Amino acid sequence: MSTPRLPAPGSAAPLRDELRAAAFTADGCLELLGAVAYAALSRAETVPALRATRGGSPLETLVRLFLLQQAVPRGRARAALKDLERYEADGWLQTAPRAAQAPRTARAAEDSRGDAVRATVDVRPYAGDGGEDWWIVSDLGCSVGGAAGIGSAPGVDRADLVLGVGGASTTLAGLTVRQPFASALDLGTGSGVQALHASRHTTRVTATDVNPRALHFARLTLALSGAGETDLRQGGLFEPVAGERYDLIVSNPPFVISPGNAAEGGRLTYRDGGMAGDDLCRSLVQQSAEHLNDGGWCQLLANWQHVEGQDWRDRLASWVPPGCDAWIVQREVQDVAQYAELWLRDGGDHRGDPTAYAARYDAWLAEFEHSKVNGIGFGWITLRRSGAEQPVFSAEEWPHPVEQPLGPHVADWFTRQDFLRAHDDAALLAARFTLAPDVVQEQVGLPGAEDPEHVVLRSARGMRRATKVDTVGAGFAGVCDGTLPAGRIVDAIAQLLREDPVILRDRTPESIRLLVEQGFLEPVR
Repeated sequence: MSTPRLPAPGSAAPLRDELRAAAFTADGCLELLGAVAYAALSRAETVPALRATRGGSPLETLVRLFLLQQAVPRGRARAALKDLERYEADGWLQTAPRAAQAPRTARAAEDSRGDAVRATVDVRPYAGDGGEDWWIVSDLGCSVGGAAGIGSAPGVDRADLVLGVGGASTTLAGLTVRQPFASALDLGTGSGVQALHASRHTTRVTATDVNPRALHFARLTLALSGAGETDLRQGGLFEPVAGERYDLIVSNPPFVISPGNAAEGGRLTYRDGGMAGDDLCRSLVQQSAEHLNDGGWCQLLANWQHVEGQDWRDRLASWVPPGCDAWIVQREVQDVAQYAELWLRDGGDHRGDPTAYAARYDAWLAEFEHSKVNGIGFGWITLRRSGAEQPVFSAEEWPHPVEQPLGPHVADWFTRQDFLRAHDDAALLAARFTLAPDVVQEQVGLPGAEDPEHVVLRSARGMRRATKVDTVGAGFAGVCDGTLPAGRIVDAIAQLLREDPVILRDRTPESIRLLVEQGFLEPVR
């Protein structure tokens, strides 16, 4: 079967106007479908949405066409899309013969004439950072519930499928630092989600992908969403941008750690990097510095191996290039069996021949056993090219809920690292601090006890951290309002507790550093 023709972007602007006029937007679809049916779509379950779109309104018709991939009678399609023939000619829609029905009403009679139409691509409404109405274009079955619907993209090689918006896409978008930048690179753009976000705060956006179909889909996404001009280039890793530097690099790369033979089913470009183990993610991190301007950021999602006899933090520390600060957050760890099952199901292997499935499953486990891998970590990597002689490296496990978008808090974390690096203990005691907003104190102890057993500071913002402090730390944080230097506050606490102020000054800076690093205290600048 020949590969189907992809839509032409020339009609994207009038199509966008018609989609918006019918309220085929993120808010409009949520209002129509309701929270239950809308959430079910993310799990690739379409029955609730089908039940919610039986009325035949223009919005219901568009949901059935572009989100649910249903054939729609031509009459109804024309009521929703006035320029229907143009969208057919440009490849957004195609004729889809349907079973004859006995007409019972004038509307049904009109619908029964001729044929039906169906979409050639998924078009998913998506809300931008500032509430903009955007639309993400991807292969059929690949914008709702990930790649579980790959069978609904006839004529498309599985290896070349282009996915739409998923949990990884939105996670990276929420993490990304949204500052005004002169240049940004979306490496492995896929359907163009990250490039679309970057277009709102960056003068020049470059997007690359090894898959030429992905670049076409990114072009459609950008055109349909009304984004500015983006430089699209084909190639892997940093090859298409050799010798160039950027203020921001973002990547949701094909980070899946699959066997060398790609589980005997051919490499899936959207997820399998084609390198051994976690070498693709390692290469991205190691090569990023030479493509960053001074002060530039690199933010990506990654998987990494947990190897017997090695601390995962040490492995990742070896990836970080010189002159770059790094903050790595491990969100989840799966054992090798869970990991293999997850990605075999993602590729639909569990729906095929059980013998072939078992052989592929065995190939994944054999590869991990050979490499002495006992787990796979998933998380975020953020680098900033600071040029510091002693760069900051932090790798932590944090499986807990965080505030979204987290990007502003990521930027603040690195700013606080600059402050701490520039202040020795004496300078720290001379600085002034304020308690961060939304920080509360919790005390745990027996009823009626004079002193609590534990004092915990808890923040509702950013990473939503909690940290245990002693009486001095709690007292210090409680009076930080920016008016007194830290040293003066420590001296007052020493007098109140009848402790030696010199000894207290010696041991308090370590506590202050921790509270600043974790965002409980903010330096007054």
